[in-house]
Amino acid sequence: MTLSPELIKKYNQAAPRYTSYPTVPFWENSLTHETWNELVKKAFQRYGESEGITLYIHLPFCESLCTYCGCNKRITKNHEVEIPYLVAVLKEWRQYLLLFGTKPKLAGIHLGGGTPTFFKPESLQFFLSQIIESSELMENPEFSFEGHPNNTTLQHLQLLNQLGFDRVSYGIQDFDSAVQQAIHRIQPFSKVKEATENARNSGFTSINFDLIYGLPHQTLKTLEETFGKIATLKPDRIAFYSYAHLPSSFPAQKSFESFLPDDIEKRKLYEFGKAQLLKLGYEEVGMDHFAQPNDPLNIAKRNGSLHRNFMGYTTSPSKILIGLGASSISDIYLGYAQNEKNIQAYQNNILSKQSSLVKGHQLSDEDIQIRKLIMDLICLQFAMVPLEIWEQLGDRQIFNLKEMEWEGLLKMKGQTIQVTESGMAVIRTICKQFDLRLQSNFTEKRMFSKAI
Repeated sequence: MTLSPELIKKYNQAAPRYTSYPTVPFWENSLTHETWNELVKKAFQRYGESEGITLYIHLPFCESLCTYCGCNKRITKNHEVEIPYLVAVLKEWRQYLLLFGTKPKLAGIHLGGGTPTFFKPESLQFFLSQIIESSELMENPEFSFEGHPNNTTLQHLQLLNQLGFDRVSYGIQDFDSAVQQAIHRIQPFSKVKEATENARNSGFTSINFDLIYGLPHQTLKTLEETFGKIATLKPDRIAFYSYAHLPSSFPAQKSFESFLPDDIEKRKLYEFGKAQLLKLGYEEVGMDHFAQPNDPLNIAKRNGSLHRNFMGYTTSPSKILIGLGASSISDIYLGYAQNEKNIQAYQNNILSKQSSLVKGHQLSDEDIQIRKLIMDLICLQFAMVPLEIWEQLGDRQIFNLKEMEWEGLLKMKGQTIQVTESGMAVIRTICKQFDLRLQSNFTEKRMFSKAI
């Protein structure tokens, strides 16, 4: 194990995943709809022409509940919900087009959920064709979607590929039947194999598998069998996530609480899984992510151009990420905003020409500095701490950093921080030392999952 049991116990505390800074609980929420619109115009004029924009589109419907899931979703088998929801999202998109004042250059689209392939292929074609036709495509745009192996059909894949999609991420989680039963995510290996082969045969050039460690009934033996099956399919990327146990926010997680591994066992699962991935030829991109050596993510890491946003690691240079749909978050470099989570309320707000924004934050110069520092640590394992930020660290944070250096988790030279390979296991806790908003507003309320 990379970390001793003592260090696991010490550092397995709640910490943000840092897909943004400040993290959502510490947004000031002082943005009005008018202020947000002005920020969007400013960001688009400053960055949109040269870098283009990317879209995250949240498609929230699922036919059944996966009990581990922390996503914003609605469980239904009624497919009549599709078109009214898509009409509302298109209306929100047209509101942004008015703000841009010109055809935006589109650098990428990501369909998330929920289950995007809950939607019929013809519904997706109706929707996406209007998005694409209202934009100018940049060279080599990245179009991707999240698919459920059980309901991602050949027709879905062929249609999406015709529209320009060439990346798919399948939610696998685990192949063991007992684990699948516990988390209510039952998908036979044969379905995953079929979905993977269909994607490749339809022209998809990048396939990602999402796996989770720390699930109920997982053991080293079951994980070894899962990776044995992964080896036969050879996806281009693997996201190997830590299970986030937050039953107070997601009550369905209580159903398997007594079958979860303890902290030490959970870390052993990760270390074993990482060893299997390295043995299969994958390289570690960063926190939770692995990819084939020549994958664009690894190339970007080597040349220093790797980025991270609400969708995870990315090679896209675009500073403007527009979130469409219920609960979606926009990141326009100068500020963040999140839509109403309730699906019906979101649709009502959009269709009545009201804003559907419910949270927001305009970044200060200090926020922008700290965001760069944290993202450099997560993406590059190295960062220079600006003097004005260093001088604001408390005695506790300085002591923590020096202690981590003594423990071999990082190296410090002046105001530079180099995270070691062992330190990547606690990268969220390292970043937490520079989170000035968390330090000044922290309460004992459990807002984040554990760091390891």
